[in-house]
Amino acid sequence: MALTDVDYMTRALELARVAEAAGEVPVGALIVRDGFVVAEGWNRPIRSNDPTAHAEIVALRAAGQALGTYRLTGTTLYVTLEPCAMCASAIVHARVQRLVFAATDPRAGAAGSVFNIVQHPSLNHRVECTGGVLAEECGALLRGFFMARR
Repeated sequence: MALTDVDYMTRALELARVAEAAGEVPVGALIVRDGFVVAEGWNRPIRSNDPTAHAEIVALRAAGQALGTYRLTGTTLYVTLEPCAMCASAIVHARVQRLVFAATDPRAGAAGSVFNIVQHPSLNHRVECTGGVLAEECGALLRGFFMARR
């Protein structure tokens, strides 16, 4: 039986909880090709002292290593929060075919909320985009994380 967007996003949500347990903003991501998870990542910029260590970037790097190429054609990236401009640009450069995200980011989202980098007509690659998969669950995790810190 083939897995669905909800199944993969459920795994991304589990990865977001790993980030939260480590004191990071709870965002998780995974990359799938041909029905198989080829890479996973979660936010880790605080612990790694790396401002680029967003969940999507971690997963993109791992996928490149696993697949032996920097061109991730035919892949789908699942992430619990709409990517920022940095991550959206990396997704485009990696030639990810499809992006599926959960919660929108009205302050920094670059897949339609503030910017739409992943589908910008001036770029040489456009990413198919689906938002809102498990949005409530992922949004609640993020809200709870930030409320606990205020």
